[in-house]
Amino acid sequence: MPFNIPILLTWLRVALIPLVVGLFYLPVDWMTLPERNLAATAVFIIAAVTDWFDGFLARRWNETSAFGAFLDPVADKLMVAGALLVLVQLDRVDAIIAGIIIGREITISALREWMAQIGATRSVAVSSLGKIKTAAQMTAIPMLLFHDRLFGIDIHFWGEYLLWVAGVLTVWSMFYYLRRAWPLIKEKAGAI
Repeated sequence: MPFNIPILLTWLRVALIPLVVGLFYLPVDWMTLPERNLAATAVFIIAAVTDWFDGFLARRWNETSAFGAFLDPVADKLMVAGALLVLVQLDRVDAIIAGIIIGREITISALREWMAQIGATRSVAVSSLGKIKTAAQMTAIPMLLFHDRLFGIDIHFWGEYLLWVAGVLTVWSMFYYLRRAWPLIKEKAGAI
């Protein structure tokens, strides 16, 4: 396993996930709910920034690796799933949209794993649609964690709206990946 700054940042992102979740389970007398919301939002934003920064540094310093390429999307999916589960429990996100987003992540991860096994990874390489979906999620989730008004703007409303946009993009990108992989799926299924 290679060890460098980009991979360290990815591991940091993984380590921050339980912190985002755990903030909502602290004893009530430790922090008020608005303080928890603000702290969880800040931690999530730090984690999201490491997502951008680790990829930037890996490319800039030519420190990309197969392990980093594996760990980065796993960290992203864990971060999004953990935050969505907390938001569902706090009744800030509908379980349907959380299920759609988490289900898509599991489906596409499984598809990518299978495609890697048959040597067709390029067929399901990250698309610009997937990046837009991720940007919408990474913007919506901290807004929903914050769950308050900011400069008179109802942040929760806009976070909910953006999460539904991310949900639509989630389904669209899943079908995009499945359509690209379909010829190989048919070919391999016919060979069985």
